[in-house]
Amino acid sequence: MRALAQFDPHLVGTLPLGIVCHAAEPDAFTAALWAAFSGETAFSLRQWTIIDRPVIASFTAHGWPFQVFGQKKPVPEQNGWRHFIAERRLLRLGGPTFRAAIMRERSRGAKTEPAFATVLRLTGDPYVALLGLERCDNGGLNHLLVRAGFGGNLPSTSDFIHSHVRLFQ
Repeated sequence: MRALAQFDPHLVGTLPLGIVCHAAEPDAFTAALWAAFSGETAFSLRQWTIIDRPVIASFTAHGWPFQVFGQKKPVPEQNGWRHFIAERRLLRLGGPTFRAAIMRERSRGAKTEPAFATVLRLTGDPYVALLGLERCDNGGLNHLLVRAGFGGNLPSTSDFIHSHVRLFQ
């Protein structure tokens, strides 16, 4: 991550290990990626043709697959980061059964966002649907988990009261 430090790198996932970066200057980002990683196994570097033309590098290092994504938007505004935040919250609330269901979909070849959408029974574009979930509070996410057959991990009212009563004893 030192090689990417000037681009505000954030780890966003599992395999391949995803890293999102703020690449305000795509040419400088591309040069940094090339200098740091072009010698790694299966290195590839590409630039999308959509609006702000993000740059993506893929490679394997130390036996691990990596994908580094750089975009002109600051990391907190990038869809990949926003998806990651929603997914992390859902995994915390959904517990081990929910996590296992996501991993089952992933093992069948689904990418992360479609796996979440399938397990949660979301309709439409899974990438857009997950962006919509980032605005939900934990109660809303828990409701979604329960609707999909998962209990969620919000404490019951009695658990909440009991834990706070202990604070004052």
